[in-house]
Amino acid sequence: MHPDPDSGRAARRRQFAEAAREERPDLTLLCLLLAAEADPELDEHGIDAAQVELDRLAGLLPFRPAPAHGAAGTDSGARAWARSVAGLLGTRCGFHGLPADYQRLESSLLHEVLRRRRGLPILLSVVWTEVARRAGAPVYGVALPGHYVVGFGDPYGAHVLVDPFDGGRILTDEDARVLVAGATGEPLTPQMLAPADPLETVLRILNNIRAWATARPERSDVRLWAVELSLLLPSHPARLRHEHAKVLVERGDFLRGAAELEEYATVLAAVDPGAAETVRQQAAAARAMLN
Repeated sequence: MHPDPDSGRAARRRQFAEAAREERPDLTLLCLLLAAEADPELDEHGIDAAQVELDRLAGLLPFRPAPAHGAAGTDSGARAWARSVAGLLGTRCGFHGLPADYQRLESSLLHEVLRRRRGLPILLSVVWTEVARRAGAPVYGVALPGHYVVGFGDPYGAHVLVDPFDGGRILTDEDARVLVAGATGEPLTPQMLAPADPLETVLRILNNIRAWATARPERSDVRLWAVELSLLLPSHPARLRHEHAKVLVERGDFLRGAAELEEYATVLAAVDPGAAETVRQQAAAARAMLN
């Protein structure tokens, strides 16, 4: 008797919701449960294998890398870690990204990034931080607008930033300013350099997947599960409920879509009655499609 794929998906989603509500969310586990939505063959054994691969890579790093000969200053330890991790992951293992990776869903799936050693900046940064953390490095993700990077050292003191998408290149202050200006046209602020919260990282990965699927109307199935996982996170933009309803309607699930539009209109009415009325009209139009 074959296992029911729907029951398996429901179990994974319960696990995802529970993991997202842990006091210290496990970023690796959340990324792998997210990937299992796209790849039904990624079962418990596959998830364990990905964790083992991260452990294996961490085991290839030195316990405490020595600063380069002649290095001085309080950030030499951070630079030593940055060079060591880049030497392993960027140079020896070949983890990096290319513009073409933005066109592939696999670039947002952790197990595929571990296999292909290619991915989006944020997924490569997850590999960098999770491997380095296991090795004892002072490491954290940095969610710069438009380009996720990794920090080593004290985020509020001496630290260095590296770009895993570029093989772990160490970024100067000017490099970071250029990345932010290119993405937003705005100046770099200290708040942008703060350590990224794991759940914010997961939501950003899901946002990337939603954007990928929105540009491909034939992949509304991917857009649907990306929205539904986003809604399972403890904190998410309320507008995602509206998007979820619209995707349901687009996929022909008029009854569920209309019901969700009506629920969203009730919430919206308290802050924007005019917008709430527009959403109610959308719900009525969806119900009319049932006739």
